[in-house]
Amino acid sequence: MTDRHVFPPLAMYAEGLACGRAGMALCQDLNFSVLSGQCLLLRGPNGTGKTTLLLTLAGIVPPLAGSWTAQGPQDEPAPVHYCGHRNAIKPRLTVLENLLFWRQVNGATGVSAEAALVEVGLGGLEDLDAGYLSAGQGRRLALARLRVSLRPLWLLDEPTAALDVEGHGLVTRLIEGHLRMGGLVIVATHDPIHLSHPAPVQTLTLENRA
Repeated sequence: MTDRHVFPPLAMYAEGLACGRAGMALCQDLNFSVLSGQCLLLRGPNGTGKTTLLLTLAGIVPPLAGSWTAQGPQDEPAPVHYCGHRNAIKPRLTVLENLLFWRQVNGATGVSAEAALVEVGLGGLEDLDAGYLSAGQGRRLALARLRVSLRPLWLLDEPTAALDVEGHGLVTRLIEGHLRMGGLVIVATHDPIHLSHPAPVQTLTLENRA
């Protein structure tokens, strides 16, 4: 993975942000700021709104209150990679066809699909129907989308789910490489993520509403 700084300056700010579903707030009064080259870890028990917060930041779920913004130069919206806890894989398509689809949708601005599959440990499985992948291999295929299309803002929901020890290392390497390129990462996870990259890592802990 390149060490080049390829993304323009980016900032995400949230002030008094409340997120929830069907009008019921799961988390509220959130305030944070994350800049290029920085990572924000979302922690907290199940049901405290980590996934809903990521969906809100991705523009999929509207906020209940407060405001947030993710802006690049000239206040332009930042292109986002949202990688949810479901892998969004078509089982009847091959591993390569799945990744080529996402590369076309998100833009062919990163490495080739073949190179990305090798990087995530799926080299040699290009022609296999994705439905035959194990849970961990499916997660690796979902993560490969991050490499075939360069987008400065990553929103990752439990990226290490179903992965083995080496897979946890893969996630760490992907995040560190993205930060070195000037990207910004917000990740919800129960697993420890230890980054050797010197950029600041913040932690935001969400709590159950009593």
